[in-house]
Amino acid sequence: MLIVRTPVRVSFAGGGTDLPAYYAQRDGIVISTTINKYFYTILTERDDDTVQIISADLQEMTTVDRLDEVPAGNNELDIPLQVLREFRPRRGLNLFLASEVPPGTGLGSSASVCVNVIKALSTHLDLSISRGELAERAFRVASGSLGKPVGKQDEYAAAFGGLNVFRFTRDGVTVEPVHLELELLRAFEERLLLFFTGSARNSEAILREMDGAMREPGAAVVRRSTELAVIAEKFRTALVRGDLELCGRLLHEEWQVKKQLSPGISSSRIDQLYVDARAAGAIGGKITGAGGGGFLLIDCPRERQDSVRTALRAASGREMTFAFDDQGAKVVYNDPFFDASGRGGSLWRFMRFGDGAWSRSEA
Repeated sequence: MLIVRTPVRVSFAGGGTDLPAYYAQRDGIVISTTINKYFYTILTERDDDTVQIISADLQEMTTVDRLDEVPAGNNELDIPLQVLREFRPRRGLNLFLASEVPPGTGLGSSASVCVNVIKALSTHLDLSISRGELAERAFRVASGSLGKPVGKQDEYAAAFGGLNVFRFTRDGVTVEPVHLELELLRAFEERLLLFFTGSARNSEAILREMDGAMREPGAAVVRRSTELAVIAEKFRTALVRGDLELCGRLLHEEWQVKKQLSPGISSSRIDQLYVDARAAGAIGGKITGAGGGGFLLIDCPRERQDSVRTALRAASGREMTFAFDDQGAKVVYNDPFFDASGRGGSLWRFMRFGDGAWSRSEA
């Protein structure tokens, strides 16, 4: 049995400048941190050539005899299926996938899935892959094999872990860890709150719109994205200097610019939650992903956080507590002799009932 975990991320500034359509013209920059909410893959070998994938989050299961006969782009489990196609394991496998956060919540979970499954397969096949190669391979799966309009920040965050500045150019990606004294790092972490807005979303439409707009000559979205890159540089400088109040104000500035990139980035619900948080004492904040739903990140001094929590709970905002992660994609258990019968995943079959509930029974 092999167990791999990969964190999700919270992005502070520069989102969108990691899209290839942007950094083909101008250098991009994103500053983000991974948090202690993880995606897990549990891999066991089988004694036949069948591959079985079960996703607890999507409530989906598929059993495949021949991976090359499954069309891409038509399955909820496209990401693990495509990774399996590319690695082509010699024998059958059971993959059980589960996450601590729901999909579509703006925390880079799709990239975490891809990085996680690649890490699991490469470890299982005894292939040595660097963190940079892991991120690039995950990006190629999403953008190339599956045709998704994605940037690179999520894959790099998941692979490397920690608080980082990522710089994106036509020549490649540079990873700059942000090293803070422990006291400052904890003070920064303690200022940040995450509230679920009540809706998940698929960011593909927003990202596809931005990607297309960036390819037009003189596009306004490119100019506004460059403003986000400037804010990201200011945020990094303020953070390293320990000016956390300025970081909060820059988050507010980032959000005001980001909302201009696409009408789908915010909503009346998100706008009201943010207004309520600011009125209760928050300094700044933003949606954590491409927009439209997911988690609202709030920066607030500790002495005002109870007021912010009260205000957002009254508006049905649900808080998710978290801490920073600094490890990235990681093998947490690897014992080839555990559950060596090969039938571990095939002992169960999943059945959907009329009300949408799921059950399981021994096969």
